[in-house]
Amino acid sequence: MNRTRHEEFREYMADRGPALLRAASQLTSDRAEAEDLVQAALAKTYLAWDRINDRAAVDGYVRRAMVNTQISWWRRRKLEIYPTDELPDRPVDDHTRRSELHDVLTRALRRLPERQRLAVMLRYYEDMSETEIAKILGVSVGTVKSTVSRAMTRLRNDDTVG
Repeated sequence: MNRTRHEEFREYMADRGPALLRAASQLTSDRAEAEDLVQAALAKTYLAWDRINDRAAVDGYVRRAMVNTQISWWRRRKLEIYPTDELPDRPVDDHTRRSELHDVLTRALRRLPERQRLAVMLRYYEDMSETEIAKILGVSVGTVKSTVSRAMTRLRNDDTVG
């Protein structure tokens, strides 16, 4: 069955959209801007869809498009920001709390054994299924389930998280 370009791309977006949004959120630290970033990167990818011969490389293409687009937006905003002596009428969002939580989570993940850390990152950050993780790690699905379970138990019992 030959699927059309549009059907293939739509299927890719449905499958990988949540993972791409998480990656974009890491780049932007803002949900709305992350959604815009994913949309811009997917638009560029759609235009290049026929030139991407290796479908396994699509994620890399989209992520590179997100990084390049984010850099471009950052440069454009940098030119639009001017110092002023006046304070804004509304308070500015304080990202300190989010940054602190990110640091705590990063430290907790680093304390996990490598296999547990990798399994948790693939499962929850990359949104992969247990079957996909098993293939990547070269282990059984049951091993992936028990590894993730042990890691999550360890994270829940870690006094520095939460």
